[in-house]
Amino acid sequence: MPDVQTHQQGRSDGAALAIELKGISKSFGAVQANKDISIQVAKGTIHGIIGENGAGKSTLMSILYGFYKADAGEIFVSGQKTAIPDSQAAIAAGIGMVFQHFKLVENFTVLENVILGAEEGGLLKPSLSKARKLLAQLAKDYEMDVDPDAVIEDLSVGLHQRVEILKALYRQADILILDEPTGVLTPSEADHLFRILKGLRDQGKTIILITHKLREIMDITDTVSVMRRGEMTATVKTRDTSPEQLAELMVGRKVLLRVDKRPATPGKTVLEVENLRVRDAQGVERLKGVSLNIRAGEVLGIAGVAGNGQSELLEVLGGYATGDGVVRLNGRAIDLSGRYSDGRSRRANGIAHVPEDRQREGLIMDYHAWENTG
Repeated sequence: MPDVQTHQQGRSDGAALAIELKGISKSFGAVQANKDISIQVAKGTIHGIIGENGAGKSTLMSILYGFYKADAGEIFVSGQKTAIPDSQAAIAAGIGMVFQHFKLVENFTVLENVILGAEEGGLLKPSLSKARKLLAQLAKDYEMDVDPDAVIEDLSVGLHQRVEILKALYRQADILILDEPTGVLTPSEADHLFRILKGLRDQGKTIILITHKLREIMDITDTVSVMRRGEMTATVKTRDTSPEQLAELMVGRKVLLRVDKRPATPGKTVLEVENLRVRDAQGVERLKGVSLNIRAGEVLGIAGVAGNGQSELLEVLGGYATGDGVVRLNGRAIDLSGRYSDGRSRRANGIAHVPEDRQREGLIMDYHAWENTG
């Protein structure tokens, strides 16, 4: 186990600091999201912040980016005490943030999104010309090639993220915060992102990576800070730790990362979905004739990057959206029109929905309740 006491306050062993937070606390009503957190991030490093959902990682970085105001504590940027009341102040201090949910205008081009909010003067032409030259240079330096004239809605999710990074760099960010950046990426896109981040680090940029994925922490970070229940439990050099040690620091107990699974013995079919179709508010078809079956005692995985219909599928099954098609629970059709259906009625029938803003998309089904609906 790493020496937690030595690293408790996130000391950086004498390296020049990009960021130092001292005694940061933040509450939302009775919930203490951050409690007396101190951390140091060395310049020119990739610093991971890891913890379970709800540990306070995103809240802490939102304070650094000016989205929230801390109840107590101080922020130092490159050794200077800095007030960050809003995101404009963070940008002025050289801090950029790429959020888990991208903030791009879908019907604008890449170039227009990059300069949006950072236009120089009343005429757009000089800003567009400057941004075009910068994008060409960044594509050469960091493998960040994106067609500047492409419309955002026509690009993949991975390219959306790349545009968000370009926006931050266009604003001359020296410190880049990424919140769960691989949650919407394919494995190959994630690998490409890591190459980009390493290139940025090698050019002197400082990267703060928020994640709960241990493999990513071990693969890409130089230093990692661990949060648990709103507190900082340790900061260690990544080379001096292991996934098992980090998992223990995250949850406060020994964690078995390898689970021996017995062969599955599925029972009767409990959920049937036939030709399910869903359109969004704009009339775009998000589900196109989806069919699937789930049996009792079975775990069904639904894979795909964000935007491919997983959320819509679960919202319909959970009673929070309408659709066309047939869904049967224990052989009994359930309403999809919204006239007699909502989340409460679904729960009464044994279906519960865990929303994606707190967990990955998932559907929890109570097999005892299924048996009672028969």
